[in-house]
Amino acid sequence: MSKKIERREDVKPKEGERKYGDVEFADPPNKKYPIDSPEHIRAAWSYINHKDNAAKYDKDEVTRIKDRIKRAAKEKGVEISED
Repeated sequence: MSKKIERREDVKPKEGERKYGDVEFADPPNKKYPIDSPEHIRAAWSYINHKDNAAKYDKDEVTRIKDRIKRAAKEKGVEISED
């Protein structure tokens, strides 16, 4: 499994920083899927599980993003559905 998430050409990382601030993201290079609060964790999980959003990444990247969201959910006591 790839340990790196590639920078996407269709994303402006500074926009994610502007919108959410200096927070942890499940996709750090692209500043997508903030995982700093229960609300953001649930939203990140919902969005990455939409086929059109997941299709922008390769399979290993989706797995990595999901793993980061799951870890954040566990740390913050947030329940999310299984894949």
